[in-house]
Amino acid sequence: MKQPIGVFDSGYGGLTILKDMVELLPHYDYIYLGDNARAPYGPRSFKTVYEYTLQCVKWLFNQGCPLVILACNTASAKALRTIQQRDLANIDPAKRVLGVIRPTAEVIGGYSQSGSVGVLATKGTVVSESYVIEIKKFFPNVKVYQEACPIWVPLVEYNEHHSKGTDFFVKKHIDHLLHQAPAIDTFLLACTHYPLLKDKIREYTPADIKIISQGSIVAGSLSDYLIRHPEMENRLSHGETVDFFTTDSVSDFDEKATLFYGRHVNSVHVNM
Repeated sequence: MKQPIGVFDSGYGGLTILKDMVELLPHYDYIYLGDNARAPYGPRSFKTVYEYTLQCVKWLFNQGCPLVILACNTASAKALRTIQQRDLANIDPAKRVLGVIRPTAEVIGGYSQSGSVGVLATKGTVVSESYVIEIKKFFPNVKVYQEACPIWVPLVEYNEHHSKGTDFFVKKHIDHLLHQAPAIDTFLLACTHYPLLKDKIREYTPADIKIISQGSIVAGSLSDYLIRHPEMENRLSHGETVDFFTTDSVSDFDEKATLFYGRHVNSVHVNM
């Protein structure tokens, strides 16, 4: 029986996480679900994000996934804890849902020499203060400064991230963040869309500041998790397949997904 790893995102950004997972752990089966019809999640309320995320997690469970990764910072910030603490026991206590914030928080402080980390994220992630709270647990002496970049996601999704017009918005938010604390020596790209802007971000970021994406961190954390939890690893199927699903237009998804995943995909539409 096929038991794939489920990967969920409100749209396309989670494909950057999935890409690194498949590169590091290619032998498993994966199912990716993008809730593109209801994206973006960032501006939505905690209640709405929770309800949408739970619905999509249940759908992935119904496809046979014993483990689901919320490859979305907003869903991880606004829905993960409630699903883990309240819903899993009623759905199936043997299933697991993991996010992207905790594994990132566990290591990000180690990149900083100055003890000052800048977080570039969506408004929803910034307002939740999830990174501030989680990083403090692992690095209590690290100071975290945040900058919401609401225009960056649509710039990427409309394939404008290489255009000169994008430079203004990238420089604007980097300048705002560094104005808060010139001592920042590490930028965390706390949205899965932002790796596609990394070249632009690098251009307007001082050379001595590290720019950290989440994909390799989350993939490495998943690998460690499966080593520490053989009871879960033994349940996963090893067919080396990757299936893609979207709640919106498959043609739109397939076209834009190529930007994030780095290769052509063929998706299937599902209703939520």
